[in-house]
Amino acid sequence: MSGLGQQEERASAEPPGQEALLEREAQLRSILETVPDGMIVIDERGIVQSFSAAAERMFGFTAAEVYGRNVSLLMPSPHSEHHDDYIQRYLTTGVRRIIGIGRVVAGRRKDGSTFPVELAVGEVKVAGGRLFTAFVRDVSERQATRQRLQELQADLSHVSRVSEMGQMASALAHEINQPLTAASNYLQAAQRLHARRDEADMPLLGEALEKARSQVERASEILRRLRGFIKKGEPEQQAEDIAKLIEEASAIALVGARERGVMVHFHPVPESGSVFVDRIQIQQVIVNLMRNAVEAMDGHPRRELTVATEPVAGDMLAVTVIDTGSGIAPEIAERLFQPFVTTKSAGMGVGLSICRSIIEGHGGQLSAKPNPAGGTIFSFTVPLAR
Repeated sequence: MSGLGQQEERASAEPPGQEALLEREAQLRSILETVPDGMIVIDERGIVQSFSAAAERMFGFTAAEVYGRNVSLLMPSPHSEHHDDYIQRYLTTGVRRIIGIGRVVAGRRKDGSTFPVELAVGEVKVAGGRLFTAFVRDVSERQATRQRLQELQADLSHVSRVSEMGQMASALAHEINQPLTAASNYLQAAQRLHARRDEADMPLLGEALEKARSQVERASEILRRLRGFIKKGEPEQQAEDIAKLIEEASAIALVGARERGVMVHFHPVPESGSVFVDRIQIQQVIVNLMRNAVEAMDGHPRRELTVATEPVAGDMLAVTVIDTGSGIAPEIAERLFQPFVTTKSAGMGVGLSICRSIIEGHGGQLSAKPNPAGGTIFSFTVPLAR
C-alpha cells in the first residue's frame, strides 16, 4: 500500500509542474509577441527557427513564409549573398562584428523595399549547435526625424545669414560703391584721353583701363563672396584650408570696421592646414563672432580685434576671436548661448545659439571667457582633416 501511495503521490505532483511550465512558456510567448521590436531566431546555417509577430508586421512576411528558409531573405544585396559567409567567418574566427555589439543595417521587406533597422544579436549554445537571436528595430521614423531636424537647422542657419546681411546692408552698399565709383572715374579719364587721340597719352590710357578693370573685379569679388555666404544649400563637409576660410569670412565681417577705427590682427598657425568642415557654416560662425566683436568695441578707446588658430588635442583646431570691448555682463554670461538672449538693442538673440549648434554639429565646442586685457575671448574647435 505504501508503494502504491507513493506512486499516486508522484502522479498527482507531475501535472502541476507541467502546467506551471506551460504557463511560463505561454507568458514568455505573450511577452515576445507584444514586444515592439521584431525577434528572429536562426541556427548556425542561417535557417529561421522563429519569427515573431512584430517581425511579421515589420517585414511583411508571415512566420510560415520564412520558417525553415535562410534569413538572407530579409536582407538586400549584397549582404543577402554573403550572409552565410559572415556566419561561417564568426564560427571560424570568433571575431564579433554584430553579435553582442549591435549596429544599424538595411532590411528588406516582402515587396522588395529596403529600410534601416537597428540590429542586436545574441548567441546561445544548445545541444547540437548554437542559436542566434536577433532583435530588430525599424529606425526609419527616427532617421526621418533626424533628417528633418537637420533640414530645419540648415533653414534657420540660412535665415540667420540673410538677417546678418540685412543688418549690414548700408555698410555693404558703401563697400561695393567704392570700387564701382573708382572704376567709373578711371573710365571717364580713359574716355578723355581717347578723345584727344595723342600718341603720348596711350600709356596713360592703358593704365586707366587696367585700374578700372581691377576695381570692377574687386566689386565682383565682394558680390561673389556675398552670394556664396547667403546661398542656401545642403550641408557638405569636406577638407578646407582654414586660412582661406578666415580670409573670405573676414572680407564680409570687416565691412565698415575701418570706419569704426578697428585694428585687426591675424595670427594663423602655418601648420594649421586643412579642417574637415562645411565651408559656409563655419564662415557663418566666424562672421558672427567677428561682427559681434566689432560692435562690442564701439566707443572704446582701444579697438583691437585678433583672430588666431592653434592645433589642440584630439586632432582638433581651435579658432579664437579676441576683442577689447566692453565684455559680457555676468547676468548674461551664463545664458549667452541660449536662444533669444542678446545684449544688442536690435538683435534677435539667435546668432550665438546657431553658432553653437553648427560647431557641435561638427563635433567641436564653442565657448566664451573674459579677456584679461578687457573684452571677450570666443573660441571654437573643429576637426582637422587627416
